[in-house]
Amino acid sequence: MPPTASRLSLLSGPTPVQELSRLRATLGGGPRLLAKRDDAIPFGFGGNKVRKLEFVVAQALTEGANTIVTVGGIQSNHARATAAAAAKLGLHCVLILNGVPPIRPSANLLLAQMLGAEVEYIPSRDARAEASEQVLTRLREEGRIPFFIPLGASTPVGALGFVAAMGELVEQDMVPDVIVHACSSGGTQAGLVAGAALHGLKTRIIGVSADDPAEAIAANIRRIIEGIDRFHMLHGEIEVDDQRVGEGYGVPTQESREAQELAAQTEALFLDHTYTAKALGALIAYVREGRFTEDQTVLFWHTGGQVALFA
Repeated sequence: MPPTASRLSLLSGPTPVQELSRLRATLGGGPRLLAKRDDAIPFGFGGNKVRKLEFVVAQALTEGANTIVTVGGIQSNHARATAAAAAKLGLHCVLILNGVPPIRPSANLLLAQMLGAEVEYIPSRDARAEASEQVLTRLREEGRIPFFIPLGASTPVGALGFVAAMGELVEQDMVPDVIVHACSSGGTQAGLVAGAALHGLKTRIIGVSADDPAEAIAANIRRIIEGIDRFHMLHGEIEVDDQRVGEGYGVPTQESREAQELAAQTEALFLDHTYTAKALGALIAYVREGRFTEDQTVLFWHTGGQVALFA
């Protein structure tokens, strides 16, 4: 069983589950389609990272931290959500973001700055580890008590947010046969897999990679599950589809562009280029290929990210 942990209250209740009947009809039938709307979380423009931060930032407070440090890209949803949590709790926030500082900040970066986050720019993802150590050292020398949150809050404690999310889905009486969601750092899928096992569900969980190879993501998911499952009771199949990345992280594909258009025009559902459009594009392809039967229910877990549309 997963360990108990402190938890903040940022969600304001369960997120809705929406029937995607017009999308299903447009695809010519197939399984029943649902969407779990974590994009509709009201706090800090929402997204799946809010669920993780309820646990991770609570851990930081328990350890006496007064400063939160994390990493990501310039348009990181996680960075924006972390800055929002820090602002809400009166904590200082430092974001280490890889990329070139824009002349005019927009979207997630604009919101992070409005939230009062201090931003340090680094040239590449490879520089994150060294830059993080330097920032943490500087903050300690300044007399602060920093707490570092890894990329995407994908830690065993962060994954508890999605163990709890599976319980939320059970309480909504909306347990599907299949869940399809966007994945990258692995914390969301680790929590979903562990949560399904905890509740005795046979739900198939498919993560659609936004960047890394399936083998690397699956290894990270296993590591996170081991961290939250001290008695090795929460076993589940780890399934990652890395065939939808296209030319790279954040670069749209033909599938993802079509998914964006279909979601908006059939369900008024907005998807970002980097994560959710590629995940829904995969789901649409699965339906067209006949991978699911008409008596099955398939849920698309919308992990947010729509702020990036304004970058």
